[in-house]
Amino acid sequence: MSVERKQRIEFGDFQTPDDLAREICAQLKGFGLNPDTIIEPTCGVGSFLVAAADTFTQAKAVYGFEVNRSYLEQVEKRVSGRADRQRIQLEAADFFKMDWRARVDALPGHVLVIGNFPWVTNAVQGSIGGVNMPKKSNFLGHNGFDAISGKANFDISEWMLLDVLRWLRGRSADVAMLVKTAVARKVLAHAERMGEGVQDSFLMSIDAKKHFGAAVDACLLVMRLDPNGARCSDYTVYETLHAKKGKRVGHRHGMTVGDLDTFESFSFLLGSSPQKWRSGVKHDASSVMEFTRTSGGYVNGAGEVVQLEEQYLFPLLKGSDIGSAKAWREKFVLVTQRAVGEATHKIQDQAPRTWRYLTAHAEQLDARGSTIYEKNPRFSIFGVGDYAFRPWRIAICGLYKALRFRLVGPIEGRPVMFDDTVYYLSFESERDATETFDHLHSEAATGFLSSLVFWDEKRPIKTSILNALDWSKLNEQDGEQGQLTLNIAARNTWSHERRPAARLAQRR
Repeated sequence: MSVERKQRIEFGDFQTPDDLAREICAQLKGFGLNPDTIIEPTCGVGSFLVAAADTFTQAKAVYGFEVNRSYLEQVEKRVSGRADRQRIQLEAADFFKMDWRARVDALPGHVLVIGNFPWVTNAVQGSIGGVNMPKKSNFLGHNGFDAISGKANFDISEWMLLDVLRWLRGRSADVAMLVKTAVARKVLAHAERMGEGVQDSFLMSIDAKKHFGAAVDACLLVMRLDPNGARCSDYTVYETLHAKKGKRVGHRHGMTVGDLDTFESFSFLLGSSPQKWRSGVKHDASSVMEFTRTSGGYVNGAGEVVQLEEQYLFPLLKGSDIGSAKAWREKFVLVTQRAVGEATHKIQDQAPRTWRYLTAHAEQLDARGSTIYEKNPRFSIFGVGDYAFRPWRIAICGLYKALRFRLVGPIEGRPVMFDDTVYYLSFESERDATETFDHLHSEAATGFLSSLVFWDEKRPIKTSILNALDWSKLNEQDGEQGQLTLNIAARNTWSHERRPAARLAQRR
């Protein structure tokens, strides 16, 4: 990787086009923003700095800070001939080392913090050896498995925006920042939890592909802060910078609600799922642990044909199979434990060929990077328990942008396993699975869940959303209102032999 490319990735370097910066500043002025002081903490080549100075002519001071001295020199050239040059102050500064609170406390009047923070995650920074990020800390307070797995990953801009809120705490100010839409929602949710003085806020979608060549959902996030005003956790989402009407989003019961009107209609379902939604098997070694069955034996991801006992092999449906309703493709996964932490050495006696296979691939399995494997028996996996071995399931893929539940029966007499992009419920009887499946496809359940899902996110369907639906309350609704509204066409069942349509009709 070239030094230039590494630096661009490390600093999330997506410079704001001049025309977009001017367009945004004009919109902010139209919304009534009237700052006395303007701060751009990472001013880059100065697009926002210049646009803000041109737009908010009444501001007494405009401050631009930048860690890249080459960029700072470019800004200096841009503003050197201006009649108002004396009110524009430039300074070389590292965002993560600056005492922002002290600097801001010394500034008079109403402050506007504006700009475009880096679009990069701490995980990407780590992968390239980058240092442009805050000191390592579990700043969102995750614990246990969440703290050492995916939830510990975060966008650098998220940390920076929360830091802005910290150093603006207790004063009247505005924040206007270009960020990923998912980051904007996380920041607003955190502000609501922490009781920050957000009086009003809104998101205005931008075309990140057009302006930055980035295939992400992005927006202008605006937060208006007033410690003496009434806090409001609801905010408006506009589809464009110039849209006149938007959709109201808010926080209810510790959750971010994407459609408040729909949520209120079905809020009687809010509670806890009668059964916890689980994610599929996590092994972090698909080339070793997953197989396709052929006439010659089981073929792993490296193309090796191996002979294994069936005791530890289970049918596998991947997230793509669930999301697109594909038929089973003779896929299997090696399940080395029935419960997390269970001893694995017994495989040596019970399935010697399987044990030889595992030991032959021990180097790859031992090298799995996640710390969750370090303190567990060798060849451990996760996502297993008694729930994983019940014969019937209802599954949904978290990556697909649709509420597409699938009813999955046993295959060749064995319970089906999923990869960890799939969430599922499990049941001992087909009858219980079918009844719950029908509940999940009711108008009320799909309406409730849809109001909480943000489809622009990378993994829109989350266990936190699924587990907030108490589908047992639909039994009560049945008694009062009669038959549920069902989406019969959505029912798809996997088993060794697909059930005839006539049998489905009989069950009704």
